Amino acid sequence: MADLHIGSTLAHLRLPFSLLLLPVYLFALGEVPSPNTFHALVVFIVLHLFIYPASNGFNSYFDKDEGSIALLKHPPKVSSSLYYTSIMLEWAGVLLALLVSLHFAVCVIIYNSFSKAYSHPSIRIKKYPMLSFLIVFLFQGAFVYYSCYHALSVGEAEQEAPVWVAGLVCSCLIGASYPLTQIYQHEEDARRGDRTLSMLLGVRGSFVFSAMLFLAGSCLLYYYWNTRDERANFNLYLICFTPVIGYFLFWFIRCMKDPAQASFSRTTVLTLLSGLFMLIYFGSLLFLH
Repeated sequence: MADLHIGSTLAHLRLPFSLLLLPVYLFALGEVPSPNTFHALVVFIVLHLFIYPASNGFNSYFDKDEGSIALLKHPPKVSSSLYYTSIMLEWAGVLLALLVSLHFAVCVIIYNSFSKAYSHPSIRIKKYPMLSFLIVFLFQGAFVYYSCYHALSVGEAEQEAPVWVAGLVCSCLIGASYPLTQIYQHEEDARRGDRTLSMLLGVRGSFVFSAMLFLAGSCLLYYYWNTRDERANFNLYLICFTPVIGYFLFWFIRCMKDPAQASFSRTTVLTLLSGLFMLIYFGSLLFLH
């Protein structure tokens, strides 16, 4: 029984899913003029091995999903060990964050607080479509970028282009995928009493919303690189994201013909494809810098 609990807990921490948020960290790391190497390592460990998995586990514990969720087609039943593991990971992450700075530790606590409020039954931001979107939009994108940039550049001067522009780019690119990650869960979310953004928009509206936010993020990224006279970086972005756009349009057309195509498997393909090419793009920028 203990082995089953360990396996279930590890599955719900969804460590591979944390890598999909790695591009935000890579973007910040690449834009800091002279990043502190020790801080860079600690920030990576704190976010991707402690805070993101803790958030995934905590939310899974209270959601108790029976249907497919992000990267888990058949999620195992949750147990109390998942709850306690997520709490331990969360506060271990806070303590490690103090090795960087008090400011970074406070940012981690703020992120944790909103993350828990997202699914906890006493608040459950998830059941409010626009508020839940704004929380994900702000905290997984701009807030994490700001937290990373500040943690990595202690004592450094601010970059030429405003940090908030880069943060908004991250928010738009992450926010663009948000309704599509919910598009196959309408029935289960309705059974729990949650009204997600994708339910509010419908299948067609979810695609249109995602496309508009992706376009907004792309325009902001063009502005960002243009202000730094590095337009070649935007051209690389267009090359990297062409396969993602192609699959998005293919899936959209399929869904308009058959709404059943709005499935977990299709969502997973787009999630992994966009995550892979974001890693390639921001990893390449970091290497080039």
